[in-house]
Amino acid sequence: MEEEELEENSSSDSSRTITMSGKNHSDSKDLDYKKEANWEEELDAELTVDLYQTQNEIIIQTMVAGVQPDNLSITITRDMITIRGKREENKSVTDENYFVQELYWGSFSRTISLPEEVDPEEAEAIEKHGLLIIRLPKINKNKETRLKVKSI
Repeated sequence: MEEEELEENSSSDSSRTITMSGKNHSDSKDLDYKKEANWEEELDAELTVDLYQTQNEIIIQTMVAGVQPDNLSITITRDMITIRGKREENKSVTDENYFVQELYWGSFSRTISLPEEVDPEEAEAIEKHGLLIIRLPKINKNKETRLKVKSI
């Protein structure tokens, strides 16, 4: 079988590579060939999350078992959060010795638009027994502050 690599440029700076085996396809924009060929995309896996709110916080929970804290990156703005990470594969077992191999190894990410504005400076993330919990304090839009006028 003939193998080829097609590069597809998306609207962002990143590009994605589609590795295919099967029929020869010259048009990378025609993605209807999925039915005709065995193909594999080399992209970050999407992280599954639970997102809920309390009166004062938005809380995100996700499973990151097997991921070292140094391999996690969390970026927060007032209305969006991105979680990226990488789970390193245990290379002590060779492929031919596996009977079943279902666990995901490699890079993952998830970007979430938040339902309310949060204060990124007050956010906190903790990991306990493989569960990552991110607490994002909501911004109190009704909070008033009195400002004193200084004379110069």
